[in-house]
Amino acid sequence: MIGQTGTGALLMSASIRVVLADDHKMILAALRAMLDKEADIAVVGEASDGLALLELVAQEAPDVAVVDIGMPGMNGIEATRRMISARPRLNVIALSAYTDKRFVLEMLNAGARGYLVKASAGDELARAIRATAQGRTYLCPEVAGAVVEAMRGKPPLTGGTGVKLGQREREVLALLAEGKSSPEIAARMHIAASTVEVHRRNIMLKLDLHSIAELTKYAIREGLTQP
Repeated sequence: MIGQTGTGALLMSASIRVVLADDHKMILAALRAMLDKEADIAVVGEASDGLALLELVAQEAPDVAVVDIGMPGMNGIEATRRMISARPRLNVIALSAYTDKRFVLEMLNAGARGYLVKASAGDELARAIRATAQGRTYLCPEVAGAVVEAMRGKPPLTGGTGVKLGQREREVLALLAEGKSSPEIAARMHIAASTVEVHRRNIMLKLDLHSIAELTKYAIREGLTQP
């Protein structure tokens, strides 16, 4: 079932269009109530299963989709994979009760930019929406810590070609994985934002990685980020 807002004025004033997907009506109502308080975020629709979510995204063309993993019919991982395939610029945030690294990595592999546990949604959902809408990756502390713990003790990766990164490239990668934008990284490293972009492109080329989510996973496995 798909539900939509009918408040045109709200949609006109908000800059980030969001759809919500969860099979629990009370959770959907709570999420909408939280986000309705944010002046720069507009909830433009709701879905209660994966198939309805695909239809809603095609209809509304949102900036961000907040997706529960355990939905009936089609789970959030498969729905995310299909949405990103059809709309590569869509930003997906997983919202789940699970912190198991298997679910986190599957969502990131499917193309999600963010992952929140439901218990922290009240404090972090709006921040995660703004971050992913700007092209950043957002992992809540519970998830980031679990992934780092899971990756400890594994051999370091050098990408698919065995190419190693230079020190400056590793610094840029670590900051990208923390969700910093190019201007923020430039200010932190005292270099031009255009230089940061060059480093980012070079990192992706060297490692044969193609998204911020993939870079984040690499940085976590390399130990470049803090739990």
